Amino acid sequence: MIIAVPGFAQKNVQDTSKVYKKRVLENAEIDFLTSIYTQDGNNAAVTGGIGSEKLSNITPTLVISVPLNDDDILKIDGGISAYTSASSSNLNPFTGASSGEGEDDDDDKNFNGDVVPITGSPWVASSGASKSDVLTHATFSYSHSSDNRNTIWSGNLSFSTEYDYISFGLGGGVAKLFNEKNTEIGLKGKVYFDQWKPEFPTELISYFEAGRNLNNGFFSGVDILDESGNIIDKNGSTVWRPFKTTALDTKNRNSYSLSFSFSQIIGRNAQFSIFVDIVQQSGWLANPMQRVYFADRANYYIGNAANIPNYVSPSNTDVFRLADDIERLPSSRFKTPIGARFSFYINEIVTLRTYYRYYTDDWGIYSHTASLEIPVKISGKFTIYPSYRYYTQTAAYYFAPFNEHLTTDKFYTSDYDLSELDSQQYGFGISYTDIFTEGHIWKFRIKNIDLKYSHYQRSTGLKADIVSAGIKFVFE
Repeated sequence: MIIAVPGFAQKNVQDTSKVYKKRVLENAEIDFLTSIYTQDGNNAAVTGGIGSEKLSNITPTLVISVPLNDDDILKIDGGISAYTSASSSNLNPFTGASSGEGEDDDDDKNFNGDVVPITGSPWVASSGASKSDVLTHATFSYSHSSDNRNTIWSGNLSFSTEYDYISFGLGGGVAKLFNEKNTEIGLKGKVYFDQWKPEFPTELISYFEAGRNLNNGFFSGVDILDESGNIIDKNGSTVWRPFKTTALDTKNRNSYSLSFSFSQIIGRNAQFSIFVDIVQQSGWLANPMQRVYFADRANYYIGNAANIPNYVSPSNTDVFRLADDIERLPSSRFKTPIGARFSFYINEIVTLRTYYRYYTDDWGIYSHTASLEIPVKISGKFTIYPSYRYYTQTAAYYFAPFNEHLTTDKFYTSDYDLSELDSQQYGFGISYTDIFTEGHIWKFRIKNIDLKYSHYQRSTGLKADIVSAGIKFVFE
């Protein structure tokens, strides 16, 4: 009994000398995220800068964060992005056409056996395979925190694929906290190795597959019209042909980025952060699906001759102009975004969150982005957050609208994402947060739920609506 007392006391001394270390993540967390996006506009890049941009997209995503031990977290982020697109469908805009493979499959006849004229329009969605696609993506991330939680190392691997593109990526970073965790400095690096599985406009790829003979393949039995609506002599000297005889110089696209960030807590009510990114891209940076038309070349069409004068109007439903070439851009691009965030806690109810970014690249684009979000706490668990975002950019050196490029141009695109534009986005969201995760669904405790709607509009006429939702669970 006498001996047991000091032994018990010694054990207590050793236990209390240990330093308590809080786990970085107490339990596994699961995020279910989704968004529904719709847009419409009149500047489709696939049809050379005019035509329907109608598109719908849904993106269900699952993010799982798993604590491996006190210090390490594994995160798995995977999902799909499924879309239908009037613009992409017009990779092959022609209806009533046979396969062009030499088989008599009667695709160019209706149920009565009558010949159906081949037509197409940049304003009408085609029923071809390219009208829809599913992008699949997955990212695996790992992070390790030091014992004092002042250093965080991270790494990630990513993969995504769709029918004409595949991407592999890897990255890593380190974050250091100082000044009693009031100051944070971060450095991250990423590389992406991507490859096109190129799809080309039907008339261009069919021309090369037919041995550049307008009497073979797809063009066999198809009338080609000049600008006056007259049927051309395919064996004559004045015929349609692509401007260039090469497709892609390379199928690769590589991207390298380095990011620096600095964050500082200013007193009890404010925090600001700044970031600088350096991005270098190389390889085939254009999109082989996107057509370009030249002002100094003759125009040729397939379809209804009567609608040629109305070609650039949505009233044109049955004639399509044959492409001069695909989009061609430089094989390198250097980008530099610089931005800052500032958050100010006004009181227990209202917070201000501001954001600004300046962007420049060596393609001639300069842009400014500014946004404001105002979370307002309306109860212990509910917060609403109206938001506004403004964006403006200059045009790339290589952009010109439909039919305004010249054959003397070395690079050319009619993609309005590279045009001069302004845009505005208005949003309103509501968030539910359960700090003590009292709500349950089986073994999952609800941590927070978010729902947001945004309306987006460009000076080019493009308009879009976005509904996004998310729910986070903590696994017991």
